[in-house]
Amino acid sequence: MRYEGVIMNKSKVAILETCPATVLQDYHRLMNLADYQDVIQKDKDTALKINISWHFFYPASSTTPWQLDGVIRAMKKDGYNPDLIHGCHNRTVVIDSHLGERENKQIDVINAHKLRNIHLYEGEEWINVKDAVGDLAKEFLCLNDVYPKGFMIPRRFIGENIIHLPTVKTHVFTTTTGAMKNAFGGLLNEKRHWTHPVIHETLVDLLMIQKKIHSGIFAVMDGTFAGDGPGPRCMTPYVKNVILASSDQVAIDAVAAKLMGFDPMGDIRFIRLAHEKGLGCGNPADIQIVGDEDALNKSWNFTGPFKKMTFASRMQHLIYWGPLKGPVEWTLKTVLAPWSYMASVLYHDTFWYPTHQHIIHNILKSDWGKLFHNWQELAVKPDDLDTPGWQYVGLNPPELRLQGLKFFFKSLKILLTCIKEAPEFSCHRSHR
Repeated sequence: MRYEGVIMNKSKVAILETCPATVLQDYHRLMNLADYQDVIQKDKDTALKINISWHFFYPASSTTPWQLDGVIRAMKKDGYNPDLIHGCHNRTVVIDSHLGERENKQIDVINAHKLRNIHLYEGEEWINVKDAVGDLAKEFLCLNDVYPKGFMIPRRFIGENIIHLPTVKTHVFTTTTGAMKNAFGGLLNEKRHWTHPVIHETLVDLLMIQKKIHSGIFAVMDGTFAGDGPGPRCMTPYVKNVILASSDQVAIDAVAAKLMGFDPMGDIRFIRLAHEKGLGCGNPADIQIVGDEDALNKSWNFTGPFKKMTFASRMQHLIYWGPLKGPVEWTLKTVLAPWSYMASVLYHDTFWYPTHQHIIHNILKSDWGKLFHNWQELAVKPDDLDTPGWQYVGLNPPELRLQGLKFFFKSLKILLTCIKEAPEFSCHRSHR
């Protein structure tokens, strides 16, 4: 395959079957099977782009603590300087990343290893993308139309490595989501919802930007939990016990899509577009699989995000691609936009999460659920790089149903923050 006139070697995706007892050593093996040290330069800063698709814990929705911990330990074991590694978050108007990193126990891992933890919207400098990528902007499929004056990206991304930490799950906008979609929550600011009508083209443009600005790009995907249905939040999670890694963002998303039972080139538009543009390999037949190759033969036969959509996802489709596009979508680019943020928080946080926890009741009893619940008590010492994992995961699983009232009040607080920090309001205030 080619990119910018350079002939690239056949794409490689590593896949391993894992369990709590071996997950830490498995992540180290996984990353080296995918040759991450050839891509992630040791003398550069490395951003660990943590995925928070919901500020509440929900299996398969966000980066798992063992995924983050396994990646950090692997890098430390291979001689990477922890002072050059940092956690990385961005903000959306409907997700509280500070709450999310606590509820998903990601901050526990970051603090244990004494890494920097950077929230890109707090004190970081952002620059216009056209100043960062130059003439590459002329090749964008859609972003020049969405943002005629350009848009802002974090300056710190220029020249540093990035390791994406997505999970294996479906998505109501893109069918599946993974490494390519994870950049969506890092490169774009709060007005990223402007791109939803052209989301597939947007992901391709963002991958072009990443290849231009980053010194190295890698992805480590967790499929210990995997989510099917109207993701990235209201899914049915399953225990699948697989992890994946690759330096080719298109290839790892294609392999994950195949695992879930989709045709990457036929069902996933952003994969096909990226493949056709030479940004990676989206055809599983042309991807070198290393590790537990037999795991790829176990199609999960996921139904996907569209057969049992929630009320919220159906309304989103009507607004972005259906009959409501004309009369309603325009409001999302005006000072009226916060109505949609409030609607999302009220539906997902206040209503759906407290009333649908029966969906995850059984999966919380799994070894992964118990490990999550008992994480603080069972956490491996940060300087212990030889322990393979957790032989003992504890006895008690999380009892989220008993915390419904707690989350209800948290959702109301998030709603107030959402209104206060809406970019349309802040922009209006700055103009005044």
